[in-house]
Amino acid sequence: MKEQNSFISSAIVKEQGRTAYYKMLQRVRQGELVQVRRGVYANIDQLSGNMIDINAIVPDGILCLWSAWSVHQLTTSMPQAFHVAIKRNRKVRVPSFSKVVVHHYTESILNMGVTNMDIDGFNIRLYDVERCVCDAVKFRNKVGIDVCSEIINNYLERHNRNLSKLMDYARQLRVANILEQYLQVKL
Repeated sequence: MKEQNSFISSAIVKEQGRTAYYKMLQRVRQGELVQVRRGVYANIDQLSGNMIDINAIVPDGILCLWSAWSVHQLTTSMPQAFHVAIKRNRKVRVPSFSKVVVHHYTESILNMGVTNMDIDGFNIRLYDVERCVCDAVKFRNKVGIDVCSEIINNYLERHNRNLSKLMDYARQLRVANILEQYLQVKL
């Protein structure tokens, strides 16, 4: 677990034998390991960082919205929870130790713009910058117009922005007209 910097599951430890499993349980009783959710454990150092192993907690989950905006430095706001996107109609149990908010997306738009990034030693799946901007426009009434405007402004200040990719995502997410209005004002 320490070499990989990933959370560990009791099923993997059981494969190593009964002795290894009982040692893991002893480490839990001593407070060296913390149960993240049923069958998943982490040490204190892993939980004290800014990121958690999203794949261990929500398998095939994708970091989105506030969490992805923060990672991409599109907003100055710190997320109050880890926002994770999953396929619609999928049920997951989230841990109680750190707040995880699950967002359900249809399969057609779930995997659009997904990229992998190494954050605090964890390999995290999250949406790329252009998808994050489109999500901000799509959910502008829920997150606030000021947050949406801040995200668009920070995106437009980037030198490596890709406006054609942004508009392609906007068409697929059905926010192209609104995004064009924002871009006409800003550019």
